[in-house]
Amino acid sequence: MRAEPIAKPHAFHAEGPVWWPEWSLEGPGELRYVDMMAGDVLIARGDDVERIHVGKVAAAMRPRGPGGAVIALERGFALAASNDLSDLQVMQPVWDDPSVRFNDGGCDPMGNFYCGTMAYDQHEGAGSLYLLTAEGMASPVLHDLTISNGIGWSPDGTTAYLNDTPTRTIWAFDWEPETGLTERRPWVTLPDDLDGSPDGLWVDQEGGVWVALYGGSAVHRYVKRALTEVVEVPGVTNVTACTFGGDQLQTLYITTTKENVPKGEQPLAGAVFAVEPGVGGLPVLPFGA
Repeated sequence: MRAEPIAKPHAFHAEGPVWWPEWSLEGPGELRYVDMMAGDVLIARGDDVERIHVGKVAAAMRPRGPGGAVIALERGFALAASNDLSDLQVMQPVWDDPSVRFNDGGCDPMGNFYCGTMAYDQHEGAGSLYLLTAEGMASPVLHDLTISNGIGWSPDGTTAYLNDTPTRTIWAFDWEPETGLTERRPWVTLPDDLDGSPDGLWVDQEGGVWVALYGGSAVHRYVKRALTEVVEVPGVTNVTACTFGGDQLQTLYITTTKENVPKGEQPLAGAVFAVEPGVGGLPVLPFGA
């Protein structure tokens, strides 16, 4: 399969795409994503885009059940009750070290927000995974990561998947409301001769795990640890994340970045791409549901 851009590039480092019905006053929903290092939330509307500045870094975002969104900033979280984010309230930083920032995250079936971190210089072992509960309590739940990236849950909610990008491994965990993430184990390790490393991910209605390959110009789908589908992202090397949206969640939206791309090359880098892969995705799990 081959994805195509839905508009000209609006972002330098597009990440964290999310489709949520309640964000749209018309139609089935609205696609939002972040321009991470610009600190902006972007709302896609064809060739036009609305840009909302939220901080130095806009790492990851999820809708809130009652309305609005939760956003991971550089070192803390922010909450908005309104869909236009005009009432954004920034919480206290979770840690003091300015060399570490949030990177990517997602919500579990109970509405808790997991978000991972990384060092700006990407040194090994500096990353962690934090949990923000629906009650607003934040704490680390996993250490010794490097670039904590995409996280998602199986259709029945019992298995979670997490990418630690430099390990080139998609990790799996058992998950239960009472115990959270347990029994970490490698689920898929990318072969040495494959270009790219696992970045963001999303899970489809059949339990397939779609993984964006940073440096690989593609998104891969894995079912029961086997590669079953490849979506090519033409003209862009660094693919960052993906989500399902559109009518019946049948469209796979894919974000890309200009990061680590020589100036003047890859004119489509930073654009959002889309493809209809023939399977629908799981809806986003909102915060505080």
